[in-house]
Amino acid sequence: MSEKNRDGNRSARERLQQQREREKAREKQRRVLIVSAAVVGVLGLAAVVGVIAANTGGKDSSDKAGPVVAPAGAVGGDKPAIPQGKPDAPATLAVWEDFRCPACAQFENFFRDTIHELEASGAVKAEYHLATLIDGNLGGSGSLRAANAAACAQDAGKFTAYHDTLYVNQPQETDDAYADNAKLIELAAKVPGLDTPAFRSCVEDGTHDGWVKKSNDAFRSSEFSGTPSVLLNGESIFPKKGDEQISVENLKKWVAEANQGKKPGTASPAAGSPGAGAAAGR
Repeated sequence: MSEKNRDGNRSARERLQQQREREKAREKQRRVLIVSAAVVGVLGLAAVVGVIAANTGGKDSSDKAGPVVAPAGAVGGDKPAIPQGKPDAPATLAVWEDFRCPACAQFENFFRDTIHELEASGAVKAEYHLATLIDGNLGGSGSLRAANAAACAQDAGKFTAYHDTLYVNQPQETDDAYADNAKLIELAAKVPGLDTPAFRSCVEDGTHDGWVKKSNDAFRSSEFSGTPSVLLNGESIFPKKGDEQISVENLKKWVAEANQGKKPGTASPAAGSPGAGAAAGR
């Protein structure tokens, strides 16, 4: 074999080897990207379904609250709640949450449309239990002040819209911006018809502070480890139900399974629910 042919064969083998090395590198990079995406997905899911550990031994601003004045239509007795949706809906979604809790905002902002859809169809009625966990963990009064303002919005028949607005505009967890009643009143302007003298007075006077404290006491004495805690007909579904992780598809499926053979609710929606015409301000 001539020197020229040997050089040509060697060059071909080298090119082939280089091509194989490039393919290996691409495959390695592809695997890294797949693993990285999986890790990001897990972290993202953890953020969505993250639970803020409860500090059940601490005190917060709700400990100083006054008399118990329930907002319009409140239910729950020793576990106070604000109901939304058609009251005769066959399934009940109980949501324990804190307006300063970032995981609560992530849950609400991700599942809000689905919950509203289920409420409007009469499949589910929601019961919102308001907690002041972050006030107890980090100090401040934003959880209490926001919860009182949300209860004031319930009095005005605007709970759903204002509740959603608070989560859409939620400040950083360490920023106790909701401790400022002026900020809460400012956000009320995003909900048509809510910013009235009656609402402002209710917010500034802390009319429902005692009721919020009662709700938070129920949370602190419960078996829940943090917020959000979400139950469907008394069974925990957050961050998962059994072995199934919560998702839009699974939430709809679980509600359908719970309602099998039952008629959807048709009664007039509770004040402030989506079916009553409320819309979240942005």
